Amino acid sequence: MDIKGYQGYQGYKEQGINDMSPGELLLLLYDELVKRLLRAELALGKEDYILFEASVDRSLDIVRYLDDTLDMQYPISRNLNRLYDYFSYELNRVKAGRNKTELERVKTMACELRDTFREAEKNSGCAAAESAGGQA
Repeated sequence: MDIKGYQGYQGYKEQGINDMSPGELLLLLYDELVKRLLRAELALGKEDYILFEASVDRSLDIVRYLDDTLDMQYPISRNLNRLYDYFSYELNRVKAGRNKTELERVKTMACELRDTFREAEKNSGCAAAESAGGQA
């Protein structure tokens, strides 16, 4: 791909992200978090410690971003803040000790949280559609 093609692709990707709802962006971040945790788990199994550490570091970056963007005026944000602190603590332990059990625990919790947010986004989309349909 030439430089113009690459720039066009980057612009297309950025436009797609800019057109996403906050719920869709949240799901994208959770999908990426789960993907990085899975990559870390696979790398640990293959004893590819460079990829393992890079994947855990990227997971930590995502968790920090999720935590930094919480709106603390909502009670659920305080609960998520504690959960993200736990994720960060455990991922740092995972990285230091190459602990597969803790990595699996964090990955499972991240998957469950992602699935919960996905269901909430789907339900809010249905509610919005019903609301818009009722006003027509």
